[in-house]
Amino acid sequence: MLDRDLAELYGVSVKRLNEQVSHNIDRFPERFMFQLDTKEFTDLKSQIATSSAND
Repeated sequence: MLDRDLAELYGVSVKRLNEQVSHNIDRFPERFMFQLDTKEFTDLKSQIATSSAND
């Protein structure tokens, strides 16, 4: 699940969600979040585009 998905679920902006996680990191499990590298992000976008094209 991406930060934008969680932000939409909670009705806040992505920026606000990420700020709150950063400011309250001790409230979250150690592996709660991670950042994709450029290749992973590109691959994910490609998968989403392919999936959307098949709908």
